[in-house]
Amino acid sequence: MRRRAQVLVARARDAVPEGTFAVGAGLMVAALAAYVFVIVSLNALDREGRAAFGAFWGFVFVAGPGLFLPLEQEVGRALAHRRAQGLGGGPLVTRAGRLGAALTALLVIGALSLAPTYVDGPFHGSWTLVAALAIGMVGFATMHLCRGTLSGNGRFRPYGVMLAAEGVVRLAGAVVLTLAGVRSVGAYALCLALAPFAAVAIALWNQRGLLAPGPPAPYSELSEALGWLLVGSVFMQALGYAALLGVNFLRTEQDRAAAAAFTSAFFVARIPILLFQAVQGTLLPKLANLAGGGRHGDFRTGLRQLLVVVVGIAVAGAVAAFTVGPPVGRVLFSDFTIGNVDLGLLAVGSGLFIVSLTLAQALLALGGHRAAATAWVAGVGAFSAVAAVTTGLERRVELGFIAGSAVAGTVIATALARRMRTTSEGIGPLIEAIEREPLEL
Repeated sequence: MRRRAQVLVARARDAVPEGTFAVGAGLMVAALAAYVFVIVSLNALDREGRAAFGAFWGFVFVAGPGLFLPLEQEVGRALAHRRAQGLGGGPLVTRAGRLGAALTALLVIGALSLAPTYVDGPFHGSWTLVAALAIGMVGFATMHLCRGTLSGNGRFRPYGVMLAAEGVVRLAGAVVLTLAGVRSVGAYALCLALAPFAAVAIALWNQRGLLAPGPPAPYSELSEALGWLLVGSVFMQALGYAALLGVNFLRTEQDRAAAAAFTSAFFVARIPILLFQAVQGTLLPKLANLAGGGRHGDFRTGLRQLLVVVVGIAVAGAVAAFTVGPPVGRVLFSDFTIGNVDLGLLAVGSGLFIVSLTLAQALLALGGHRAAATAWVAGVGAFSAVAAVTTGLERRVELGFIAGSAVAGTVIATALARRMRTTSEGIGPLIEAIEREPLEL
């Protein structure tokens, strides 16, 4: 029995692309650790600290993964192409590093120079948050470049380790601060900002030969679609955090308590996104098995299976938020005061968002970079329009989030249907898109 089990496991591993299990495990650990980090941090902070922390989180994850995840994806793709041709990728990584450094410098300069316009608003006067934001930009740029270098070289185990380590190190820092009685929002923000550096050091330990000499690399080798990827990624992240950022930018002095309470509610409503990240990890082997078994005409079948699960998560999350959401919120967060209607509307927006994201991954797998970017821009525009004409702080951002996600999903679905009528692609590109676009919570 033991030998038979070993044979079955070996066959399963041979049937899926290399690294599928390592990446899936890393995604699940990263998602869970990130969520627990939020719970620990928000419970350690006072009302103003929670609101400021929410704004900081939104800033970091719109600018960080928004700009640097596409760079990671393109470095991984271009390096894998070189590796298949027997060419060294050192010059390519150097070229990508220069591009990443330029983007990082612009972000850091912008964050510091514009700080007087937002530090007394969303950041509630905390200059430590401004410093953490600048440090975090450097950390995310470094981490994503290293992740792209690892995936392009086929080093998927350390890639998965980096995913998991970043979340675990961040969480460990927050636990230590809480046990020490630290209540400064800046300290918890620095945990988030410094964790990528630790993750890089852990994952790259004993890694050799990542920067093999090779022919010069022009910027065009990174991809002619990089610009569309950057636009789409930034606006996708912006839509994902639009409600959280919107509350902090639209609030008045009388809304300080409401903004703090909304931060906790926002993360409760994002439980479907946490489950979505876990599904990415657990479904990868199943979808990859279709590709490994030679059934490359099953793109529609694989996408349909994925959508059934994702829609199920979205519906279950919305129903749970409308019914048992507030009691769950009071268990997870102290001083939780948001009602079931507000929480349910946020969960509906989160559900629509993950469905849109799943469709977008399929669209990108078929080369629809421009259409995906256009859809996310339209989604942010719809959020802004609805928020502008609706009254009530929470209701403005809740309905805006629903409208933005629905508009983005509709545009993406239309473009995807058009491409799927003419494509003969197999499910392999979809698997790669899911592997290399883990949603940063």
